[in-house]
Amino acid sequence: MHSATHPGCDTVRTGVYITSIHDINFRQNEYAIDLWLWMRYQNPALDFYNNLEVPQAKSVTRSFATLDSGGGDRYLLMKLQCVMQDSWHITNFPFDAQTLRFSVENSQFDAKSMVFVVDTVGQAFDPRFTLRGWAIDTLKIVSGVRKYETNFGDVHIARPHMEYSSFKVRVNISRDAFGLFMKLFLGMYMAFLAAYMCFFIHIDNTDSRFSLSVGGLFAVVGNKYIVDASLPETVTFTLVDLLHGITLFFIIITIVGNAINLKLSKQELDGEAIRFNKLMRRGVLITYVLLNAFFIVKAMKGW
Repeated sequence: MHSATHPGCDTVRTGVYITSIHDINFRQNEYAIDLWLWMRYQNPALDFYNNLEVPQAKSVTRSFATLDSGGGDRYLLMKLQCVMQDSWHITNFPFDAQTLRFSVENSQFDAKSMVFVVDTVGQAFDPRFTLRGWAIDTLKIVSGVRKYETNFGDVHIARPHMEYSSFKVRVNISRDAFGLFMKLFLGMYMAFLAAYMCFFIHIDNTDSRFSLSVGGLFAVVGNKYIVDASLPETVTFTLVDLLHGITLFFIIITIVGNAINLKLSKQELDGEAIRFNKLMRRGVLITYVLLNAFFIVKAMKGW
């Protein structure tokens, strides 16, 4: 990039028509987008074909480009296929909503010499394409200025500060999550139910009771590793962590309950052991279900 001396300020009327958004990859923090990009301007010095920049793009492929300079205006139409680097908010995964960001800049002229103006005529995306597993909530197109705290090595610029006009597209999407939620957490809930079944086994069968609880514990840990493998690394405590943590805690509670029952049985307090077992059977299930329901609804509502 460099600053250019250019009389006046050129206006570039810019628009997009998105034909596809696909390959949303949480692990790699990326998604792919195919779109038509057009620009209408007058200054022949503007070379968008060679100087178009797509910030945050891992790769940009121009599969088609045409320039029409008739009638005084220059009209450039390009088909772009981009793999975009993005970040995901996974706190409420899989009940998450995401914002996909796409923007373009021109590396020839700064914001004092050239600005983008949004062409709002017509639709901005093909309503026939569907984003599998997601719903498109809103699509917003704006133009603005992007600031760079550098002079890009230009010694003629005293202050290390540059501003370039930016054309931005924001696509807000939300997930149709029920099927994915069941797919991810069914194993965890089955493991909890297996551990919970120990309360229906007679208190004398201590080996069976402990075996179910410990087996459920390892099954939940295994399910947690499988789910984490599809998510990016994060330092935040997500819904996935919370539900698995609650499940592990309640399985530990069942193990502690079995230990108490075993102690009561050894002390020949079978009546007390039976009453305690019934209390645990009701309390564990009710509390576990209520806590899961609360945090799942909270994630769905985005609280």
